[in-house]
Amino acid sequence: MKLRDDEIVVVSAVRTPFGRFGGSLKDIDCYDLSAIVMKEVLARVKLPGDVVDEIFWGVGDTTCCKDPYTPVVARQALLKAGLPPETPSCSLDKACVSAMSAVNFGCRTIRAGEGEVILAGGVTSFSTVPFLLRNQRFHSKKMGHLTIEDPLLELGYKDYAPVAKDAGEVALMHGIDRFQQDEWAVSSHVKYGHAYAAGKFLDEMMALEVPQKNGVSVLNIDEQYRPDTTMEKLAALKPIYGSPTCTAGNAPGLNDGSTALLLTTRKKARELGLEPLGAIVGMVSIATKPRLLSEAPAIAIQKLLQKTGYGLEDINLFEINEAFAAVTLTSTKMLANGDMKKYEELKKKVNVNGGAIAIGHPNTASGARLIGTLIYELRRRGGGLGVAAICGGLAQGDAALVRV
Repeated sequence: MKLRDDEIVVVSAVRTPFGRFGGSLKDIDCYDLSAIVMKEVLARVKLPGDVVDEIFWGVGDTTCCKDPYTPVVARQALLKAGLPPETPSCSLDKACVSAMSAVNFGCRTIRAGEGEVILAGGVTSFSTVPFLLRNQRFHSKKMGHLTIEDPLLELGYKDYAPVAKDAGEVALMHGIDRFQQDEWAVSSHVKYGHAYAAGKFLDEMMALEVPQKNGVSVLNIDEQYRPDTTMEKLAALKPIYGSPTCTAGNAPGLNDGSTALLLTTRKKARELGLEPLGAIVGMVSIATKPRLLSEAPAIAIQKLLQKTGYGLEDINLFEINEAFAAVTLTSTKMLANGDMKKYEELKKKVNVNGGAIAIGHPNTASGARLIGTLIYELRRRGGGLGVAAICGGLAQGDAALVRV
């Protein structure tokens, strides 16, 4: 295959370990958590900050920021990371698809000739989300109780059903029951444990020094991982938020973390003396009916394959985000189009080192994590094609096709 000079490539990819809710990263704010990976993604390829033409950065709930009103997270983070103040940036919110869309916007910028080197990724800090006290500015009470709201409760959207409820109901529509979802959750932890023991996350995940009262500790594992997860333990958990199938055990946690990718063209990489890790062959964004969150990754993958001219049989590996086990299984089954043998074969190619149920899901960082995880695993296998896909709030979806 002749490699095109204008092909977009990833030359560096890194993420923090993902912290458990209230865990090791609970005191690191979004700006610092973002700056950590912005610095590291450049340091890994020994590039100065002034080579970056623009930054696209996924962010979600900005109430966690010290400046909750228009915090411009990307801008504040790049300044903390020591990039030139002249560097333009865009903070974007598309819920869980944000970081993958940030990569897509970076690719579009390069293709449009408006930049050669783009830094893209995202951050989430669930642990620093504050409680809310609404409607006091103009309606404060002289006497009476005040109601404090937890924005993380029934995570979702007030005008719609909780996302866990939708995910579970749609999974049942596709014949995927609670047992199958728990089974997938257990396998996610098992696969992660094997991959971690084999050192497979050493390339994508930086070891992070975390200040403690008595010094500094080093975090080098994703805190969501639970090696003692069993079917019996998961079966004992009650469904959450009115979902028929989704529990705290077959879903990821409310995690903290950040991810960064460095994008350029093959020609520019050569000029900079860099070896591409992998190429971005194509990307798409989709949306569907708000209730159909679980179907969004499959719809995005189908559109992506049609756009790029590849078939399912051409794809060596898939990373389909485990927003719930219900999502990953529903989308995989949709791709199989009712063929149960094909469904079982596809499952063996999906999230081979475990997914967000074990790794964690800092929502607006996960999309870039999936791409990085996929590229590194394809490199370990000697190359191939891979697809990463993710769903986001109110049934948005993104997908990326990469080649190594």
